[in-house]
Amino acid sequence: MDIVILAVVIAVVVLGALGGLIVGSRRKKQLPPPPPAAPDITAPPAEPHVGDEAETPRDEERRTIEEVDLPDGSTGVAVEEPPVVEELPPTEIEVPEPTAGRLIRLRARLSRSQTALGKGLLTLLSREHLDEDTWEEIEDTLLTADVGVAPTQELVDGLRERVKVLGTRTPEELRGLLREELLKLVGTDMDRVVKTEPEASKPGIVMVVGVNGTGKTTTTGKLARVLVADGRSVVLGAADTFRAAAADQLQTWGERVGAYTVRGPEGGDPASVAFDAVKEGKEMGSDVVLIDTAGRLHTKTGLMDELGKVKRVVEKHAPLDEVLLVLDATTGQNGLVQARVFAEVVDITGIVLTKLDGTAKGGIVVAVQRELGVPVKLIGLGEGADDLAPFEPEAFVDALIGE
Repeated sequence: MDIVILAVVIAVVVLGALGGLIVGSRRKKQLPPPPPAAPDITAPPAEPHVGDEAETPRDEERRTIEEVDLPDGSTGVAVEEPPVVEELPPTEIEVPEPTAGRLIRLRARLSRSQTALGKGLLTLLSREHLDEDTWEEIEDTLLTADVGVAPTQELVDGLRERVKVLGTRTPEELRGLLREELLKLVGTDMDRVVKTEPEASKPGIVMVVGVNGTGKTTTTGKLARVLVADGRSVVLGAADTFRAAAADQLQTWGERVGAYTVRGPEGGDPASVAFDAVKEGKEMGSDVVLIDTAGRLHTKTGLMDELGKVKRVVEKHAPLDEVLLVLDATTGQNGLVQARVFAEVVDITGIVLTKLDGTAKGGIVVAVQRELGVPVKLIGLGEGADDLAPFEPEAFVDALIGE
């Protein structure tokens, strides 16, 4: 009996404990938050009056028109003057120096770097005895000046004969003798005029070729100045589309003298730009179209193939009047190699020698003329805008031998 009572007591205790656990766990659970109270709704502000700030209008005192004081006209009403807009000045067009006698004016600059040749020859020819060693020194002086082997031999043979006949030699006689022989080499009977005379149906068309670094684009811009100084109207074609900023450079040159520049996208088709330039020149009635071409390409197409294409496309309008090859006078024999390559593709009609003021190798004039059979028509004598001059043989030789 005692065992039964004990079992009942244990069962009651166990049930009580379990019930406490269940109630405690329910109390630990959080009740869900109460639903939010309904927000206070504020009435929207009234519409603002015209010209007022966007805020609730205030009660204002109303006045009739009779109560408003109107001006009687006795006091002046200040009228605000409209602001004065300053007009920008038009782009100033430069007036280039006239080309007549330009090389003579630049003779001093040329002679500073070229008289080494002339003075060296005069010093050697003034020796009392002209033996074989002296004549070899004369040959070396001429070769060092890039005159070339064949022209050097011709000059030395001519000098030998003239000195032998002359006998006694005064400085004046030697200078005159050397001047005559140099003029024979340079050539005084070659046509050195840049052909830009327009015909009735077309402008004169000039294509400028040469490798980059020779001053090709700058020469094209300077040539535009030469033509403008002679009273010609010029259109520039920026067909060097593969050199960064070449078109910008050419356009700047053109704007200085009022020449219009036709250009295309960077890396575009040079032949297309050249075609458009000639077309524009025709429509504008311009006298001359100058086309600046690429000196190198960044494509698989060869430079010479591209130049040939430009020439063919331009000649769909009209034949070219001039193809000018720009050479750096400081490159010497390398310049002759360049000249040969260009002459094989386009018919070179004239040569422009740049940087002639920075070298004592004035004999390149003779060598390149002999190599190509075409005359030097223009020479560059500095960095100035008007330092491009028509080549004049007499002035050039006089600068070589000095006064």
